[in-house]
This record gives sequence, structure tokens and C-alpha cells, in this order.
Amino acid sequence: MKSAVETLNPTRVRLTVEVPFEELKDSLDAAYKKINQQVTVKGFRKGKIPARVIDQRFGRGAVLEEAVNDALPKFYTEAVNEAELSVLGQPEVDITELKDGETLNFTAEVDVRPALEIPDYSGIEVEVDAIEVTDEDIEKSVEQLRERFASTSPVERAAEDGDVVTIDLEAKVDGEVLEDGIANGVSYTIGSGELLDGIDDAVKGKSAGEEATFTSELKGGSAAGKEAEVTVKVTQVAARELPELDDDFAQLASEFDTLEELKADSRKRLTNMKQFDQATQAQERVLEKLLDLVEVPVPEKLLEDEVNTRKHNLEHHQLGQMGLTLDKYLEIQGKSAEEFETETREAAVKGIKTQFVLDELVKKEQLNVNQEELTEHLMRRAASSGMSPDQFAQAVVEGGQVPLLVGEVARGKALAVVVEAATVKDTNGEVVNLDDEEEETEAAEASETSEETTEG
Repeated sequence: MKSAVETLNPTRVRLTVEVPFEELKDSLDAAYKKINQQVTVKGFRKGKIPARVIDQRFGRGAVLEEAVNDALPKFYTEAVNEAELSVLGQPEVDITELKDGETLNFTAEVDVRPALEIPDYSGIEVEVDAIEVTDEDIEKSVEQLRERFASTSPVERAAEDGDVVTIDLEAKVDGEVLEDGIANGVSYTIGSGELLDGIDDAVKGKSAGEEATFTSELKGGSAAGKEAEVTVKVTQVAARELPELDDDFAQLASEFDTLEELKADSRKRLTNMKQFDQATQAQERVLEKLLDLVEVPVPEKLLEDEVNTRKHNLEHHQLGQMGLTLDKYLEIQGKSAEEFETETREAAVKGIKTQFVLDELVKKEQLNVNQEELTEHLMRRAASSGMSPDQFAQAVVEGGQVPLLVGEVARGKALAVVVEAATVKDTNGEVVNLDDEEEETEAAEASETSEETTEG
């Protein structure tokens, strides 16, 4: 086999491959064997039909077609490996010549990773937000904790902001009560914004036994997105009572004995979280500067596939789980379809460029991923997906996604190399040493995850 490579543009090549006919022998034998198992010829046992009879009865052309279809992937792969190409996606193959007993010639056009030059990145400088935890931040944090431990008690008066009301709901669309439009005994905190638009105004000022009717757009259910006439009846009004901010509260809400200890822990936790945010900000801004330094051509077909994948995931997974259509989502976001298309394409371009550049850095810096790093990454991904590490690992293995996870870890290490070489200063002009914050940011990440789980 002989092959040659023609560069069509920085991200696409054409392979020209010439295969001597004798190299098709294995595929021809396989073709005869396959046809033998599929057809019957009177006078011959199944699977024992001679090649000449198959040629006579079914045509040599059918055999050649089967053989070529079998052989093409192998010869294409050999040509790719010989040229040391990093291909992207499936090739467009064209058989240019097939002479029985003589030769098979074909071309294959395919997208490839562009050759990148990674310049010296040690001069990158970025600015990040300074870490500042104010007394007001502490008070807000403690107040949020206090809200979680609020108690309620029924009152004989009209409902006010902050009260917890027990309500019955009935929703009608076009005058008809929806099958899933009735809910009784719903607990709702006035002002929380957790139910329908307009419900706060409807229930405020109402006492137990009173009702009101209002119009609102349904957020979920069988008539999601439609205007509904909603009748709400208040069956109970309860006032929320916050615990006193004292040592007893600290003992109730935490492992600490005093309120001062609780506040000190809040300060430490908020500092850790801000350090994590600062480190994340540094990574993002260093990456932006790195991408600005490298000229990265993007294959158009790869870009279109990435844009379509992002749209599909948003529309059919993320929005689907929330009961939203894409049009409704854009309305909520205040974006036009054209703005959404532009933003999605820009994000896809950045994602592709990031992967290309960091993968090139992985090669340049000869970075490897060990089992411990892969396991840690897998556990973080499992936590963010809501699955147990075992479940997530099984899904990854069954889906053949292990190489993708290895790539994610390697790219993370490549970015860390660049961040370490960069100069990071905060808005106060102080140099930020991210190495010193590694343990703290991990703690903040764990704390943040814990809080999200609690609030969820």
C-alpha cells in the first residue's frame, strides 16, 4: 500500500491511497465466506459453494463490493497512522479506481487537529478579586443559618410577608380545571417566590378560610407555559419565629458552644470559599490570555457538531427537566434566537480552542495521569452528577468514557502548569500565591458542595 497526504487547509487533509490487489486477498476470502453463508445454490452444501460459482451466479462485482467495504477501514487507518495524523470525525471516502486483479485506489478527506505553536506563556499576568470578608458578610451568613432554624406557629390574623400559609390551589385553562391542576395542603412562605407569579399579592391580607383568584403562567405540568386562572384558598396562617442569636442557638445549629465560635467558623468558611472563587477566577483569566497567544483554526464540521450538541443538551436535558421550552427560556433570559445562536457558537469555538491548546500543552510538557488523579477526578464528577462513585464509574466504563476523563484530568494539569508560571495579582496589587491556597480551596469546594446539597 502507498499513501500520500495533501493539506487542503490547516484543519483538513486529503489522503490518496493505492492498494495492490494482492493485499485485498484476506478481504476477498472473507467476502466469499460471508456470501457463502447467506445464499443457497442447488447441488452445493451451504457454505461450500466454490468461488467461481458465486461469481457466475451473483456476479464478481458483488464480491468485490463486499471485499472493498471490508478492507477500506483497515487501509484508511494504516494511511492515517503512517502519516501520523490526528483525525477528527469520519472521513469522506471516494473510490477513484478499482481494477479487478490489479489495484484499488481511493481518496479520503478528513478533518485533522491543526498544528499549533505554543509560545512562551511565562509572561502572562492577570488580576483577580481581592479576598475580603466583612462583618456584614458574617452577619448575613449567620442570619441565613438562623432562617433555617425558624419555627412557625398558627396565628389568628391576615397573612403578611414572611408568614407561612397553608393553601389549596385550583388551576383552570380555558375554563377547564386541569387534571393535574389541583393541589391541597401546600405550605408556602410569602415572598419566597417558589410558586406561581402573582400568588404573593393574592394571599397577602387573607385570613384562614378566605380565597382569591388570579391569573398566572404555569411553570410546569401538563399546561406548562400557558396562562391559567388560579384560585387559592388560605386554610392556615402561621408566623415564623426566629431563634435568638445567642450561645444556645450556636449549640442548636452547629458543633460550637458559643456564638462567637460560630461566627469565627463562618468567617473561615467564607474566606475559604472566596479563595476558591479567586483560584477559579485566576484559572479562567489565565486561560483567556493563553488562548489569545495561540492562533487556533477551528474545523467547521467539528464546530457545527459541537454547536448542535450544546443546543440538544440544553433543550432536551437541562430545559426538559425544568419543564421549559427553548422559546420560553430565551424569553426568561431576555435573548433573541440570533443572540442565543451567536453565544452558543462563541462558547463552542472557545471550548474547541481550549481543548486543542491544552492537549498540545499536555504533549509539550509530557504530562501523564496516574490512577490516584483519575480516581479523585471521577469522585468529583460523580458528586456533581448526583451519582455514587461506583455508579458513575460503572457508567463511565460501560460508555467507553474513560479516555475522556483521562483527557479532562490531563488538560486540568496542563492549565495548572500555565497558571503556576503566570503572575496573578489581586485588585490590591498583592501577588496571589495559589499554591498556598490549594488545601483551602479544596475545603471551600467541599463546603460549597455540602451547602448546595443541604439547600437542595
